[in-house]
Amino acid sequence: MPKQPSSSVLLSEYELTLAHKAAGTIDAYLRALRKLLAWIATKPDSNGQFHPDHFTRTALETYLAELDRAGYSASYRTLVKAAASGFARWLIDEKQLLQRNPARGLQVPAQPLLAPRILTADQRYVLRNLVERHSDRRGAAIFALGYWAGCRVSDISWLRTDWVDLRPRSGSLTVGHKGGKLRQIDLCSQARRPLHEYIEHGGRDPASLFVFTSQRADRLTEAGIHHWFRTLKAQATRQSWDFVHDVTFHDLRHDFAHRAREAGWTLEEIAYCQMPPACLPGVVRLRN
Repeated sequence: MPKQPSSSVLLSEYELTLAHKAAGTIDAYLRALRKLLAWIATKPDSNGQFHPDHFTRTALETYLAELDRAGYSASYRTLVKAAASGFARWLIDEKQLLQRNPARGLQVPAQPLLAPRILTADQRYVLRNLVERHSDRRGAAIFALGYWAGCRVSDISWLRTDWVDLRPRSGSLTVGHKGGKLRQIDLCSQARRPLHEYIEHGGRDPASLFVFTSQRADRLTEAGIHHWFRTLKAQATRQSWDFVHDVTFHDLRHDFAHRAREAGWTLEEIAYCQMPPACLPGVVRLRN
């Protein structure tokens, strides 16, 4: 039996066929595939190597289920399925290394519609303490944009440097990657200061077009942000864990909207994060 090419060789060849796609899409697909193939290589009978004949519906279904249990969103799991399907078609049509597409007919359940979550005072206290005690400047800025500005994960992941306007006494962002609907939001000092600290002293890649970078790429992905948030919560003490174990990053956005409404903001002010005369409840306005 001829020796099978390694997963890295296969992905390098497959990458050449994706040239017609946007650079961000190519990066997201290849990242998802590397993780999937590495996971398959850990399964019984794989001997630490990826084999195309182990790329089965059972394998993909089990992997997606594990992502679901780990808290990955339906949108990310749908991306994984799309990446896997394209790679499988290539293995079938071009390499003749696979007979069936494991993603064919596989459904990713839609994200359940949950009521907006309002955090308790204890949950807010634990999360803010974790950020202050354990997070680096990048993490503090990510948390601040979710908690103090109501930004989505996609807003943060795709935030470009030319969409940021930070001044000594004011700041604003252009956000809205989701659906391509851009909006400009004003930043209160609690959101502006951590973002400024990260940009100036947080060790980001200065060559990147994006504000939030990682060691592996010029943009921190949505999955990377969710991973950071899970890692942050994992640093909680046993007593604190009970308060935050099921809090998601998206809950920060809902809680921001609730606190803003309690402070008397209008719906328009919340949508654009335009700070009214008073800051959010329970927060002392910081001097600039």
